Amino acid sequence: MRDSTPMTTKSRADRASATALPESELALFRRQQAFAPSLRSTTARERIDKLERLGAALRARQREIERAAAEDFGKPPEEVALSELFPVLHEIAHAKRHLKKWMKPRRVPPTMAMFGTRAEVRYVPRGVCLIVSPWNYPFNLSFGPLVSAIAAGNTAILKPSELTPSCSRLIAAIVADTFAPDEVAVVEGNAEVASRLLALPFNHIFFTGSTTVGRIVMKAAAEHLSSVTLELGGKSPFIVDASADLDRTVRNLVGTKFANKGQTCVAPDLVYVHESVREDFLARLKARIAHVYGADAQAQRASPDYARVVNTRHFERVKGLLDDALARGARLVAGGDTDAASRFIAPTVLTDLAPGSRILEEEIFGPLLPVIGYRNLDAVIREIDARPTPLALYVFGRDRKRIEKVLAGTVSGGSCVNHSVVHFLHGNLPFGGLNASGIGNAHGVHGFRAFSHERAVLVDRFSIAHLLFPPYTPRVKALIRMTARYFT
Repeated sequence: MRDSTPMTTKSRADRASATALPESELALFRRQQAFAPSLRSTTARERIDKLERLGAALRARQREIERAAAEDFGKPPEEVALSELFPVLHEIAHAKRHLKKWMKPRRVPPTMAMFGTRAEVRYVPRGVCLIVSPWNYPFNLSFGPLVSAIAAGNTAILKPSELTPSCSRLIAAIVADTFAPDEVAVVEGNAEVASRLLALPFNHIFFTGSTTVGRIVMKAAAEHLSSVTLELGGKSPFIVDASADLDRTVRNLVGTKFANKGQTCVAPDLVYVHESVREDFLARLKARIAHVYGADAQAQRASPDYARVVNTRHFERVKGLLDDALARGARLVAGGDTDAASRFIAPTVLTDLAPGSRILEEEIFGPLLPVIGYRNLDAVIREIDARPTPLALYVFGRDRKRIEKVLAGTVSGGSCVNHSVVHFLHGNLPFGGLNASGIGNAHGVHGFRAFSHERAVLVDRFSIAHLLFPPYTPRVKALIRMTARYFT
């Protein structure tokens, strides 16, 4: 927890003023800064009441949430319910069941050198928090971190993405109807607004977005030594062993890759499939896409279950990846159709990709799926290790030794065996990346801890540490030597 003496507060305000932050935003930050200390002593029941209010507000406005997501990028209402509302309501329910336990001081036993003391870890709110959320799951990735921030006893300012304006407006309305601005507020706007907010000395910043912007956030946080949680991305590999149940594998792959038009940070981004089953796998994959979304581009355009790319800029970026791969000789297994006017890109599968293709190097964040055949699992592991650490890794198969070889030989933020993406929903698992894919964890107790400071508290009872204080007489020196020998 930062020092909150008047001198420190004044110097922070002076630095904030220097950024030319509009007075309304600066005043909001100062109000939350003044209010935050009062939340340190709130009880589990008081915090749960706030979470219940948020849950009730989301349930009451579900239809509005569905309409907003449809307006911004054509997201089907069922997908909104499953991927936007359910994770947040599940997070609230999980926090309600466990918050009292999470908040309790955690007793720790004394080490030998600290015999005669009693020690515990207390979870203290960090203070004023900034939550910067992306456009791909605007409600989930705004309110999910907010649940953890409230559970931990913080104030929060949310900055949703301007790329989904209908969702952003509704997020602001829900927060304004549910919380006093001293405690939780929304600031809307573009990247310039986000930059101004990042210039303020928040106690903690929770950012979800690209690795490129994550570096900017971390630099801004360093100016004030703010702690950060960064949920970023990367190319999440999807490995199909020769022993895999192919029907189960392709059913899972289609369901998690093409949901939300592939605009998911943990979506499979690169498929490695054993050469012995590659052609069978590709045939089943093509058939599954036809079954779910339609057999041709016309049917897929008409599918009520298929979203759209969020805007023209992202459409052109994803189409550029497709065009580059095809120009370099990639084989089109499925899809490939595009329509700029409706920001439609068909569920697309590519194989026989040339080295150097952009689709193999860049995070796709769209409905393109490159498939690479392999014979040597060690070579796949080496290739994954040579890339920046992915946010997730998935392996499908029934050979336990080979599955364990993948898990032991690679590093990723999270992983699933014979499934993908759903680890995001597991309330008892930490969700987060590593290095280029993120810093810190979220969800459940891990989210509570991300928004808390673990404060060490030691109470002396009958320790002998005072016997080692100066002046260093011969007797004290002997005790120091004895202590060093005995306790090390």
